[in-house]
Amino acid sequence: MGKPNFGFQKRQKELARQKKKEEKKQRKLERSTEDAADLQKSSEGGGAEAPQENPENDEKGSQS
Repeated sequence: MGKPNFGFQKRQKELARQKKKEEKKQRKLERSTEDAADLQKSSEGGGAEAPQENPENDEKGSQS
């Protein structure tokens, strides 16, 4: 029986790791483009923004 080729096994493990990393990068890019599209669609809806609070005009904060 021959001696195991650890160099080959190591290389295969590195290739698998690189492939997994690239797939994760692609999923992340796809998700970010989907999020950007969702944000753009929601901003085009018009007038559906929540009112912003002004802490200076807050009744609790103006007590002396």
